[in-house]
Amino acid sequence: MITPARRLRSDVTDRDHSRGPVYAAVTLVEYGDYQCPHCRRAHPIVEALQQRLAAAGSPFRFVYRNFPLTEIHSRALHAAEAAESVAAHGGELAFWAMHDAIFEHQLDSTLALSDQHLAEYAAAAGVDGALVARDLENGVHEPRVRDDFLGGVRSGVNGTPTFFINGVRFDGDWTDADAFALALEDAAAVASGR
Repeated sequence: MITPARRLRSDVTDRDHSRGPVYAAVTLVEYGDYQCPHCRRAHPIVEALQQRLAAAGSPFRFVYRNFPLTEIHSRALHAAEAAESVAAHGGELAFWAMHDAIFEHQLDSTLALSDQHLAEYAAAAGVDGALVARDLENGVHEPRVRDDFLGGVRSGVNGTPTFFINGVRFDGDWTDADAFALALEDAAAVASGR
């Protein structure tokens, strides 16, 4: 039996940022923090899993939700807000370009997530960096980030990254790509009645 604390409390909707087919048998939700080194490590693992399962004929949908741990990561909130700003001004493809850029630059230096750098990543994603800087200054997208965060809290998230596979928290070792892939494949089999 799955305990309520292990269930995703906020359903996946069109509002979420997702990669992969909507009709996929498996939806993987990550609550992440753009400044978290563990989320940085998880980023290429999730990308590799998407490619691996798609090649095997079992594509899954990946959803990213913001869970900035602001007490330990001082730049996480603005990074999440910047990603949301890019989505608002440039759409989903721009959001994912920004998402990837943030994680790819996270380890460059302690300033890699400064507002100036975030504006540069936004420009590289095809969105006017000045618009993103203005949004950051005015906290335009903070409510969206807060909504994601509160949805995570309701779902029992207390650290990052936290993953849910078809609404059930994955407590396995996400660093073990084979075990992670097996969990996704098992969820696909259950969802398709195999």
